[in-house]
Amino acid sequence: MTVVDAEARFHVLAVDDSVIDRKLIEMLLRTSSYQVTTVDSGSKALEVLGLRDEGDDSSSSSPTSSSAPAHHQEVGVNLIITDYCMPGMTGYDLLRRVKGSSSLKDIPVVIMSSENVPARISRCLEDGAEEFFLKPVKLADMKKLKSHLVRRKQPQLQPPQPQEKPQQQQKAELAPTELVEEVAAEVTATGITSDCGGGSRKRKAAMMEQDGTTNASLSGGSGGLAVET
Repeated sequence: MTVVDAEARFHVLAVDDSVIDRKLIEMLLRTSSYQVTTVDSGSKALEVLGLRDEGDDSSSSSPTSSSAPAHHQEVGVNLIITDYCMPGMTGYDLLRRVKGSSSLKDIPVVIMSSENVPARISRCLEDGAEEFFLKPVKLADMKKLKSHLVRRKQPQLQPPQPQEKPQQQQKAELAPTELVEEVAAEVTATGITSDCGGGSRKRKAAMMEQDGTTNASLSGGSGGLAVET
């Protein structure tokens, strides 16, 4: 299997209780050539990962995305990207469950949030998150995921050719960039995002002014955070 073939098979589990944000993330990931499964809660993410009702063949719940594979354990999840603020199980709770599992602890986890809270960001990174993105996520953020995926999967590739890859032809099934931009515009226009209170609220204009087009991405290994306290 070549490096390009392997990257085309990277499977990302996206977790977000907001329909609009979930749709945007899925479009961005598909445009970046990832396989995608989306779910709307941390508990459903655990079912996909096999951490809940293990051994129960009569599982009635299923992921919200039609792209969900029939046998999750056969396909495997290569990366998890999850919203922080969700009712019930938060993204941080999901991170702790994944990192506490001996079989899944090596799966990279990326956290997203519309709220720039330094203490929250620090806690997630210290407890194993690879990145922390501020919403709305952008196509450039999806490109940052590849380094974590390649690093984790590199030992399985043959041969492990570094960085210089032939340009991959985009599959017909992938969402066009125009559609991604349309969804992103919808998110920005409505300003609807989920918050830790369990509801939806309009994103403050001041936050949009502060963030602009710059989306904070913080490496899990960095000692300092570029976030004002």
